[in-house]
Amino acid sequence: MAADRVNRWVWVGILILALLWLGPLPALSRTAFSAHMLLHLGVVALAAPVLALGLVRSGRRLRTGERFATAAVLIFSLEMLVVWGWHLPALHEAAARQVGIFVLQQLSFVVVGAAVWWLALSVRRRSELVVTLLGFALTLMHMTMLGVLLLLAPRLLYPAELCMGLFGFTELEDQRLGGVLMAAWGGLAYLLGGLVLGWRLISPGRAAESTE
Repeated sequence: MAADRVNRWVWVGILILALLWLGPLPALSRTAFSAHMLLHLGVVALAAPVLALGLVRSGRRLRTGERFATAAVLIFSLEMLVVWGWHLPALHEAAARQVGIFVLQQLSFVVVGAAVWWLALSVRRRSELVVTLLGFALTLMHMTMLGVLLLLAPRLLYPAELCMGLFGFTELEDQRLGGVLMAAWGGLAYLLGGLVLGWRLISPGRAAESTE
């Protein structure tokens, strides 16, 4: 039964990735920043949690013992570095123009995204919940900050040919739409994750597990 659940969740995650990567978004992301953001958020906030759930349901929880805090800091720091790094104008342009770099970008998104959710779904002790909750708060803040930066930028941060827009948007509107998506969708995903972690932290049933 457990194996069936694992297979189902893993296959659902793979299916989501297939729809994202084999659909129109990769091609559109070469000329529309908002399409890039839809693809990015689909990977880290939709496919990644499902894949992480499959790992945990199979019994493959992250076990670091006394080094949990160190592992958590590493994972959340790496996630922030990957997200902000690939949205630097030079790296974003390189990924949009070169297939190999685009593949590296997408793989790094799914790896760090799944790692964050895997960590969150693995925790049991109160101390681990607190650390993970702080990590989710950090992730929520930095993704919202990036979205707001893109939304409020008075000029294009990326080459105009990479921000041609969808649905008739101008280049600057396309960049701003990408910022809205990052702040709203990305922020909402990690806000909901943080709320679940917070509920688990204050739940009376957690007291028995705090000393495990």
